[in-house]
Amino acid sequence: MHLAQAESRDRRSSLTLGRLGDVPHAELIALHNDPRVLRHLPLGREEFDEATCRRWVVEKEGQWQEHGYGPWSIHVKGGFAGWGGFQHEQGEADLALVLAVEYWGIGSAVCHKMLHIAFDDMGLTSVTALLPPGRVRVKGMRRLGFQRDGQLHIGEIAFHRYRRWAPWVTPGHRNGE
Repeated sequence: MHLAQAESRDRRSSLTLGRLGDVPHAELIALHNDPRVLRHLPLGREEFDEATCRRWVVEKEGQWQEHGYGPWSIHVKGGFAGWGGFQHEQGEADLALVLAVEYWGIGSAVCHKMLHIAFDDMGLTSVTALLPPGRVRVKGMRRLGFQRDGQLHIGEIAFHRYRRWAPWVTPGHRNGE
C-alpha cells in the first residue's frame, strides 16, 4: 500500500500515518534531541539541527521511491507522536519506531498497524527489527510475533536482529525450501 492510501484509510481512527515531509521540522528536531529518546537510539548521536533534519527527511522519503516502503510520521488525535515504518537495512525491510516520551505506551498499537500494512497491503514476506544488545526487555517483540534471528552490525554497533514472518508464509518457505 502506498503512503497516500495509508493516510486516507486511517483518517477515522485516532492513530494515523502520514508523510514525514509534512511534519514541521521543529517537531522532528525536538524529538531527535530529547535525551530520553536518544537513550534508545544508539545511532542517534549526531546533533540533529535544521540542516540535518532536512537531509534526514529527504533520505527517509526517498526510501519510498527506491524500495516501495519507508517510514511514516505517526499522529495520535492529530498530534505528532513520532515516526516509524520500514527502512531498507542490508536487504531487509526493517521496522523502526521512534515515539515521543508522552506516547511510549502506544508502541504496540503502532507496530500492529504497520505490520498489517506490511503483510496485507504491501505483501512483504518478513520484517526485521533491530535492538541494541543493552535492550534486555524483549517481551514486547515476542508478543508482536518477532523471534530472535541473529545479529547485525551497523558500523561499529552490534544489534540483535528479530524477524516476524507474514502469517501466510509457510515454515518451509522460511528456510528457502
